[in-house]
Amino acid sequence: MNEQTRTPSRSGGRSARRAARASALPEHLRPVRPGMEGGVLKVLTDVQVEQIHQAALTALETIGLADAPQSGIDYLVGAGCTLGDDGRIRFPRALVEDTLANANRSVTLYSRDGKTDLELSGTRVHYGTAGAAVSMVDIEGNAYRDSTVQDLHDAARICQELDNIHFVQRPMVCRDIADNLEMDLNTIYAACSGTFKHIGTSFTEPSHVPPALEMLHMIAGGEDKYRERPFVSNSNCFVVPPMKFATESCEVMELCIKGGMPVLLLSAGMAGATAPSTIAGAITQATAECLAGLVYVNAVSLGAPAIFGTWPFGLDLRTGAMSIGSGEQALLTAGCAQMHHFYNLPGGAAAGASDSKLPDMQAGWEQMCSNVMAGLSGVNMVYEAAGMHASLLGFCFESLILADDLIGQAQRCVRGIEVTDETLALDQIAEVCMGGPGHYLGTDATLSRMQADYVYPTFGDRTSPKEWAELGKPDLLSKAAARKEEILSSRPAAKFDPLLDSEIRSKFHIHLPA
Repeated sequence: MNEQTRTPSRSGGRSARRAARASALPEHLRPVRPGMEGGVLKVLTDVQVEQIHQAALTALETIGLADAPQSGIDYLVGAGCTLGDDGRIRFPRALVEDTLANANRSVTLYSRDGKTDLELSGTRVHYGTAGAAVSMVDIEGNAYRDSTVQDLHDAARICQELDNIHFVQRPMVCRDIADNLEMDLNTIYAACSGTFKHIGTSFTEPSHVPPALEMLHMIAGGEDKYRERPFVSNSNCFVVPPMKFATESCEVMELCIKGGMPVLLLSAGMAGATAPSTIAGAITQATAECLAGLVYVNAVSLGAPAIFGTWPFGLDLRTGAMSIGSGEQALLTAGCAQMHHFYNLPGGAAAGASDSKLPDMQAGWEQMCSNVMAGLSGVNMVYEAAGMHASLLGFCFESLILADDLIGQAQRCVRGIEVTDETLALDQIAEVCMGGPGHYLGTDATLSRMQADYVYPTFGDRTSPKEWAELGKPDLLSKAAARKEEILSSRPAAKFDPLLDSEIRSKFHIHLPA
């Protein structure tokens, strides 16, 4: 569990304690924080995990994957795979097991300013954005519009101000930029100029990686500095399920690895369409595909930083529509987390997205269900945890802001229950019950722990109906909209130095206004 105690003190009296509560808590005493350990929820037994592992190895050895680029064939065959007459590459069990033994067990995803680095290992949990939404949710008009590069920049700026959003993987595409190269480069510019937090991005073509690395080297202050602390990683859909490599994405992956960029190995099969309809089958296929990706990465560069990105999604089998807000999706993610832990690999999966078109009650139950289960399962990187609607087609700023509260509560569940002599509180019970006031309100022990133990919502309303009416009957969306305007009206904390910005703009066609 997550040990987090705060020694009570009587020195200074109540006024001193109030002053201490008004100040920011030290990072290690915050009630929730990035990287707390989950893993207490296990939806699979040890026997079932072993069954999935063995089934994945059998699939790799007997079925294999098709459509690798020639460079991938060369890497994989050189590592010990076999290329069949049918064009499929098959992976001997011993090769996969050797790769697992030598793979990178701990990956650090760096931030640009060094203040929000993420250590991915064990069951340490982090929440953030992700996805490729093509639309923005307009809560005032209950409508959708195309997403733009300005929206991406604004999303990054908002994420920078939210404590419980730990990383910013590109949540939407810049539909106002027609040229794919310019879109890829502007995605990096827009995100990096909006936040210091770690950023994930994708590339549409292999030829886009070198100029992107050039821009990142400029931002970092040199290639050596970027390689030392790569603050942007590559989200790579290296497979097209079922069991086929995505040829160009694999070529992108090779270039990113050589460029020192961490890689998310993303397998996103759709249960019932591009993956088996059963939860166990979908997890097995995703596991097999990501094991193939792990062999590939280590064949390119042994020990290169890679995230085991099993992202199977669910379908509503009545209609074929995605059901990312379903209980089945939460189980898929939790089961994948156990496979990450079985292999002791840094892992990521999807949770926290909604099928609802708006940030309404449906969105609330769907987002909380999978975010809590992902955290309790110990997913290192919980992707798409905030702001995603309409089965990943829409992104909402107000929902992103409200998710900071939602994820805060989810993280409190991850933190769990500390049981110590202090928290058992026998001394408090005796003091209150024998000659004391008969309640715990305002006691030294209560006051000393009220900030370190409890998560208080920023926007969630805990007032009485009378107080709520006296305050003008505020609602969540209006409060979130006001906070959005407040953030976007201020100067971005991560804004580039004017000289650097001018150099980038002279080299690349930047679509955001200066």
